[in-house]
Amino acid sequence: MSTQPLRRLSAAEATELALSAPGSTCNQCRAFSSPGWSSFPATASAEVLQAVGALWLPGDDEPTQEETPRPTGVDEWSAAAPISLSRRPYNRCEIWSCRHCRLPFLRYTEYGGYYVDPRIRELHVERLVG
Repeated sequence: MSTQPLRRLSAAEATELALSAPGSTCNQCRAFSSPGWSSFPATASAEVLQAVGALWLPGDDEPTQEETPRPTGVDEWSAAAPISLSRRPYNRCEIWSCRHCRLPFLRYTEYGGYYVDPRIRELHVERLVG
């Protein structure tokens, strides 16, 4: 996703980004607006976003595959799904922010049997859990 090496972010740094973020998207990053995971929009230019860092970098120990406990009926891709930065899929995310309003986004690539699906989700502090 990035052409330059990313710096490793701690969960505390990612939380601070979420705490200092505006409450909603601006006109520039509205195409990426998604309270839950969605496929990266093919029609939008990623140039409006800038890489901030990553919660996991190649060469690190493999992060846990354990998922965050969710309420019954809520899947991991839902807007209602809690965000636990130490669990899958968040522990493998890159964090990007809008160049204009600084709203942070989580970026994750889902690798299925026959597909690769880059996904994006807004990083809102109210969804964060321990």
